Amino acid sequence: MKALVYRGPGLKGLEDRPKPQIQAPGDAVVKIVKTTICGTDLHILKGDVPSCAPGRILGHEGVGVIDAVGAGVTTFRPGDRVLISCISSCGKCDYCRRGMYSHCTSGGWILGNEIDGTQAEYVRTPHADTSLYPIPEGADEEALVMLSDILPTGFECGVLNGKVAPGASVAIVGAGPIGLAALLTAQFYAPAEIIMIDLDDNRLGIARQFGATHTINSADGKAAESVKALTGGRGVDAAIEAVGIPATFELCQDLVAPGGVIANIGVHGHKADLHLERLWSQNIAITTRLVDTVTTPMLLRTVQAKKLDPARLITHRFRLDQMLEAYDTFGRAAATQALKVVISA
Repeated sequence: MKALVYRGPGLKGLEDRPKPQIQAPGDAVVKIVKTTICGTDLHILKGDVPSCAPGRILGHEGVGVIDAVGAGVTTFRPGDRVLISCISSCGKCDYCRRGMYSHCTSGGWILGNEIDGTQAEYVRTPHADTSLYPIPEGADEEALVMLSDILPTGFECGVLNGKVAPGASVAIVGAGPIGLAALLTAQFYAPAEIIMIDLDDNRLGIARQFGATHTINSADGKAAESVKALTGGRGVDAAIEAVGIPATFELCQDLVAPGGVIANIGVHGHKADLHLERLWSQNIAITTRLVDTVTTPMLLRTVQAKKLDPARLITHRFRLDQMLEAYDTFGRAAATQALKVVISA
């Protein structure tokens, strides 16, 4: 089968690999129909994720059709159409019982990281009964790919951790796919202000279309001053970091109001300064999280009810044999105006 393989920092290639086989009773092998590329994949290619070794098939998002199941799988059978969660969860360990599927002792974020992932014709998914979701009849498969990762990530790590509430002020630093997913789902809670901050005017324009009340291009280094001007000098109740570099995390520290929350979403590969000399007395909370996907069933119902349209995030489409072109397009988003790319296997 064709597969996109990580070959080390800065290196990748489309290779022929053997079709995966059932290895454990709870496994399923899924024939990929649609997959995508995540910003986390770019972090892997930069060398920011040491748990991902060279030789790994990348990808942790997708929809497909069950090809085979292990003897222990009871919920699915061959031919079923499924949404693949980016998080694999056994449902039984202490972390899973606490809803922290991302820290499952035999799962978590392993697809495209510790085991081969979804940017291939087939993928083996452990813990199939608790890590796959049936696709409703007539559902838009491309839209549902956004529910593998970015919608629950933006919602759980940004909106829920950020304690977004009715009438609150929110700043989202980073108007990429994850930041825009946080923007879309923050509107469930009717905040008074959602301020999007980015360096890319095209993405800021999309953010306004998606419901941002204000947008700020931070290229001039005055984003914090602009946010303070919009909030009567206070800052925001929730500052959501959706990039994953030191500068954006430090910017959130300049934006947050006393009593507010800094909710980190970004994947950080380098240390960032924490300015406790200023923040120690400000009653703020700082949250970190790897998505648990506990909200995926709710988001699936919301999409089916047409209360949320994640297909709006899709800008480009490719075939699996165009995977290198897809990575080039996604990796040069400022030039190509790419948000999410969908790859048909």
